[in-house]
Amino acid sequence: MVAEINLNSWEEFQQEVNNLPISRREREQRSPLFRGQSDSNWHLDTTLERWLTRPQRENVVVMSFIDYYDIISSARPEVETFTGTNWTTPPQYRIITKEMDQMGQNYDLMSRELAYGRIPGYEYMAYLRHHGFPSPLLDWTRSPYIAAYFAFNEALKSEGVSIYMLSEGSFRSGLPGAATIVRLGPDVKVHRRHVLQQSEYTMALFNKPEEGYFFARHENVFEFSKSSKHPEPRFELKKFIIPSRERDKVLALLDEHNLNAFSLFGSEESLMQTIAIRKLHL
Repeated sequence: MVAEINLNSWEEFQQEVNNLPISRREREQRSPLFRGQSDSNWHLDTTLERWLTRPQRENVVVMSFIDYYDIISSARPEVETFTGTNWTTPPQYRIITKEMDQMGQNYDLMSRELAYGRIPGYEYMAYLRHHGFPSPLLDWTRSPYIAAYFAFNEALKSEGVSIYMLSEGSFRSGLPGAATIVRLGPDVKVHRRHVLQQSEYTMALFNKPEEGYFFARHENVFEFSKSSKHPEPRFELKKFIIPSRERDKVLALLDEHNLNAFSLFGSEESLMQTIAIRKLHL
């Protein structure tokens, strides 16, 4: 289940953050991930889910792993032509079925491979995600304050914003018939925003016996695990809801610590946005 926590102020969220583990070892090994959304009514959807209007929300499955890999494989020549970048990804994407099934038989191997981002084409997938192509990767940050920026920056019409927190140990293998969320490691060469925003990614997977892996909805993983015979995922997902009226105060506090659009994106457009917010709102 997703635990919703309604807060009355930004200070209450800061208190929640202060209660997190502070030892360096704890943060390195089980650092929670955060994601900010500017409307608390929005679901925890990937861009692939938002792009595909066909699947119903109650469905666990979104698209098969192999079908998505076939799609991005067919797009690769055009991407390489116009970007001048060559991607060292497997030419035959259907061999992934066998590779993923073999990993799924071994919990430790599956956990290790996914934790370090060792899935075929991970770098290419992350590149596509950062440049707007519909993706099954859900982006997070290791910083609760970066997540807060993304939550409050566009919060102009909503009553509340949400900041999600995903806590570890969540490295579960894709057991047959099980739905799970896997956390991919941060060590991937992609756009510089990935580093500036302390980004990491998760995928929600559902393993159908004899059929292979499918991308699933993150929120439905909890419901599926609860209603099935499989053990519940070994992690926790919290959703902090904060009033949008705190927006200007929060953005001002973050800007004082040089956390703004320019520091997170580094472009001329983000510089103009940062200056505009300072002059017009703060």
